[in-house]
Amino acid sequence: MEQKPTSSKPRDAGREDRLKAALKANLARRKAQARARDRAAGPDDADNKDKD
Repeated sequence: MEQKPTSSKPRDAGREDRLKAALKANLARRKAQARARDRAAGPDDADNKDKD
């Protein structure tokens, strides 16, 4: 009897690279959004967070 490979599809290195690039872009976008929210809140709001 002939054994089948454990995976039906060979690993695609290109797919892995695309996923890595997408993850990096997503993280950068989320960091930029967080920075924008912090800037929009203003310095007065940041000071008031600690006083609650």
